[in-house]
Amino acid sequence: MAKEYKLSAARLEELKEELNYLKTVREKEVADQIKEARSFGDLSENSEYDEAKNEQGKLYSRIAEIENVLANCSVIEEQGDDNTVGLGSTIIVEDVQLGDKETYQVVGSQEADPMNGRISEESPFGKALLGKGVGEIVVVEAPAGNIEYRVVEIQH
Repeated sequence: MAKEYKLSAARLEELKEELNYLKTVREKEVADQIKEARSFGDLSENSEYDEAKNEQGKLYSRIAEIENVLANCSVIEEQGDDNTVGLGSTIIVEDVQLGDKETYQVVGSQEADPMNGRISEESPFGKALLGKGVGEIVVVEAPAGNIEYRVVEIQH
């Protein structure tokens, strides 16, 4: 059974646009690179040809990956009520020990970008947050040990 990918409507559109670009513009560019590299002669010692073929392999791999995601995705609507964390929620948490506050959005795994405050609902932190309410303490296992966060605010 294929994995189901949870995407926002915006991310779904981004992937469709990327797939269209790869299949039209980029595929033609790579084909031209291969054609040009072939004109250089002996393929056994032609690094330009090898590089162009590698690029073609990466391109087809990315196309297959996007097609798989699109074939097995569901568009997420915000989940959870106004009082609990759900998929699509933006939350503010406070590190109980340090007092630092951070803002995160809980998203599907295809959209996760922790450096920009977008955490996957499948990550340990995301799993710990789901279903929690304002004021609740969340314990997250980290390599350095358990870290406790307090949910300060939930926005939908």
